[in-house]
Amino acid sequence: LFLSLKLEKKTKGKLQKHICQVVLDHFEKQYTAELGDAWSSVRDVLTSPWCWQHAVLLNRFSQSPGLESSLAEQGYHPAFPAALPYLPAAFRCYTSTAPGRFPAQKHQPGRLKDYYLLNAASLLPVLALEVQDGEDVLDLCAAPGGKSVAILQCACPGHFHCNEYDALRSRWLEQTIESFIPVPLINLITVSTLDGRQIGDLQPELYDKVLVDAPCSNDRSWLFSADPQQAVLRLMQRKELSSLQFQLLRSAVKALRPGGSLVYSTCTLSKAENSDVIDLILNSCRNVVPVDISGMARGVSQEFTFLRGTQQHELLVLPEKGRAWGPMYVAKLKKVSST
Repeated sequence: LFLSLKLEKKTKGKLQKHICQVVLDHFEKQYTAELGDAWSSVRDVLTSPWCWQHAVLLNRFSQSPGLESSLAEQGYHPAFPAALPYLPAAFRCYTSTAPGRFPAQKHQPGRLKDYYLLNAASLLPVLALEVQDGEDVLDLCAAPGGKSVAILQCACPGHFHCNEYDALRSRWLEQTIESFIPVPLINLITVSTLDGRQIGDLQPELYDKVLVDAPCSNDRSWLFSADPQQAVLRLMQRKELSSLQFQLLRSAVKALRPGGSLVYSTCTLSKAENSDVIDLILNSCRNVVPVDISGMARGVSQEFTFLRGTQQHELLVLPEKGRAWGPMYVAKLKKVSST
């Protein structure tokens, strides 16, 4: 116990120094206004990386006897209840209320990894998407690949298109897919480096399901920007993100078949990048309607803390001590016709 306290103290000292004051000041002002009383407890978690948690998503394509019992011995439990509206049998994820991380697995060419470590809230967009076997699926901004891997734990798409505009991140995406997905299934996956804003025009009405996990101001990592000048630049460019997100969403709507649905997600608390973008798309695209995801939110309310007062087609996960998941915004829309 003494050793772990010593280690925690050391970690606290090390990480505390790296909080970027200019970002924290900016967030303080914006999120006090947007989240009210909820912000102070969220801020406590975001600025305390030693209390962050990591979920373990099991890989259904890898046989790892004893892994689940080993997780159980270490205090992990299944994260998502069977009562959820959509929870495929092969989808298995474990979380623990204790902070920390299960040991990571190294990339070994030719060998599939047994599990993926991630923020449990980032699985909510995948569960909201409700992919079924045989559907054509587009993951518009797919790197580093966690959500792509999670989609393939749920179903086997007829065709799966994973797109990532950034060349470096695209290579990371390819490596993630190679680490988790067996060769026969990899042949069903297309990895591209297209500009996501143009995919709708290039491939109109081609997909049953589209995930737009949009580039956003990543609250967790921005708070620890090592370079204050880069942080200031990020904050200045932050205003432009909502325009990019809107364009990506509009492209996604074009790429959807009538009757198809899309899920939009970000890992920021920012209203301008979340509900404002969704409201804008609903007001400007008459062939899109919101889809109620409150049933899913109710089903996972034991595991996650949500912002109150959001609409039925959206949710925002707020990090809280012992449930340090998120931030994660999720909204679901459906395309009702071609025009």
